[in-house]
Parts: sequence; C-alpha cells; structure tokens
Amino acid sequence: MSAPARAADTIVDERPPEERLEDYRRELTGYCYRMLGSAFEAEDAVQDTMVRAWRGVAKFDGRSSLRSWLYRIATNVCIDALNGRKRRAVPMDIGGPGAPVAESLREPLPDADWLEPMPDARVSTPAGDPAEKAVAKETIRLAFIAALQHLPARQRAVLILREVLCWKAAEVATLLDTTVASVNSALQRARATLAEQGISETAPKTSPTMDPAQTELLMRYMAAFEAFDMEALTALLHEDVEQNMPPLELWFRGREDVIAWMATGPGQSCRGSRVAPVEINGTVGFAQWKPTGPAGEFEAWGITALRVEDGAVTGLSIFLNTELFGYFGLPLKLADRPELWEPKTA
Repeated sequence: MSAPARAADTIVDERPPEERLEDYRRELTGYCYRMLGSAFEAEDAVQDTMVRAWRGVAKFDGRSSLRSWLYRIATNVCIDALNGRKRRAVPMDIGGPGAPVAESLREPLPDADWLEPMPDARVSTPAGDPAEKAVAKETIRLAFIAALQHLPARQRAVLILREVLCWKAAEVATLLDTTVASVNSALQRARATLAEQGISETAPKTSPTMDPAQTELLMRYMAAFEAFDMEALTALLHEDVEQNMPPLELWFRGREDVIAWMATGPGQSCRGSRVAPVEINGTVGFAQWKPTGPAGEFEAWGITALRVEDGAVTGLSIFLNTELFGYFGLPLKLADRPELWEPKTA
C-alpha cells in the first residue's frame, strides 16, 4: 500500500507560509473527511484548521514542513470532534434488510447519525499526478469510509496517515506525540479491524479517471430510471444488489426487492424524475429531482452513489439529505440550472 511522494514536499516554495496555507485545503478536506465521515464536518474542520494556522503562523518556526504542521492541527481538530461521539453509520449497521413496502418505513434518524457522501472534486483536482488522484478516489469510497468509522480516533489517524498518505512511522509518531512502537501497534490493530469489515487494502484498484464502462453503465441506468423502465433497470442490477437510503434505516438486498420498491412500493413516487451525473466517493452516481413543485417543477430529492462490479450495479446508496445538493454545486430546483439535464434514451 503505497503512494508516490508528493511534489509539494520536494520543491522549495519561497512564498511566506501564510500565502501557502490555501494550497493544502483540498487534501486536508480529504483527510478530515476520512476521519469524520461527513462532508459538512470535514469542511468545518478544515476551516477551523485554517483559522488556527492563520493565528499561529507567526510562530511557525519551520522545524517541520508546513504540510506536517497543518496535518498536526487538523488531526487535533478531528480527534477533538470525535471525542465522546458515536460513529457515523450506514443502514446495514443497524439491522437486517427489510421488505419493500410502505409498512417497513420508520421515522428517519438525524442526519448526524449517518455517513455522508463526498464530491470527488472536493478532494481531487483535474490536474495532478494520476497515481495520487487514483489513491484519493479509491480511499474515499463509501465502503472504506464506513469501515474507518469502526476505528478509535487515534487508530483512524494512524491508518490514514500511514496507509493512505504514506507517512513514515516516525513522522506519525511526532505528529501524535507518541512512539514509533505505539504507532506500529495502532496500525496493526486498525488493519485487523478493517479486515473484519472486509477491507483488506487501501491501494487503488481503479483508474484515476472515470472508467468508460462505468460511465456507459451509468448513462444506461439514468435513461432507464427516467423512463421508469423496470425491465431495463432489472437488466442492469446484480441479483444480490443492495439499496440503502439514509436517513432511513430501511435497506434492501436483492434485485427483486429493489425493483419491487420502485414498481409497486413507495419508490413509485420517483416516476417522472430527472437526473444528472455526479462523481461521488470515487465512483459514478447521479442527482435526482422529482416533479413535486408547483406545476410539476423539479425539486431536489436525493443523490445516489452506484457501486459497480463486473458490469453490473451491486450497490445503490441514495442520500436523501437535500442540503448535500449545495455541497455538490447543484441547485435545489432544476429550473435554476436547466443545462444540467439532457433528455436520455436507453
């Protein structure tokens, strides 16, 4: 599990430290998101980090790199935020799959209970080293972020710094004011916990750009969804596909139940929706607007991340928090950005 050394660590930048702080905002957002499991909390943590850095930059003595200093601040901010707080969950953590009927619905849980998605653009730049972009995408996939939630805060920091960002054990020990032996022990325990969650590695397995086959499958899925063509959707879903819909506890396993939810269950209300593609948590997905406004105006409903394996959709994570639309740069009313939507054909 390794990533290339960052060019920013090897090229001398003559600018004053206060002028360089913003250069690290994007990678710090990725780090804080992996720590906290929430896009909004990550943004707040990075802003807090920047404020603390601005206040303390006059005392920055250069004994460590500016990047290391910022990560030290960000780590402390995240650990403070995690102290005494329960981990963010996915519906599969709470109970078994339910039946695709209205009677299975319960009151939604607070948004703070759930893992939140992250737009790829917030943690990865279009330019830059392809290998670094691949690592950034692969290590924000929802399964990995969900598994990280099972780690205590300091173990979480150690694993991210060592396995994702490829810091040396001595560097992590210095950041956390501990010993190399303690860092190595924490890493071993964190790896064991991830293995129990079915996550055995953090190295990238996908291309740093959106895979053409995934893109083609996404377009077919969106066309079938807008047409509400159950036969076409069935052909795209794996037989063991899982669908979850935070902040609802309810989730399904199996193609028949997913289709039943849409065809005869409460999912029928999505008929007539319009969708637009998004890049989310290192995979493909789409935003959905339902015709629920005045005169059928299309209003924000949810953002879906697809898990794609072997040419089929194996997972659908549908986030029903409309506050996420702004974070993804999307409007609450499609009429405000009509260029986002184009007619689709299956």
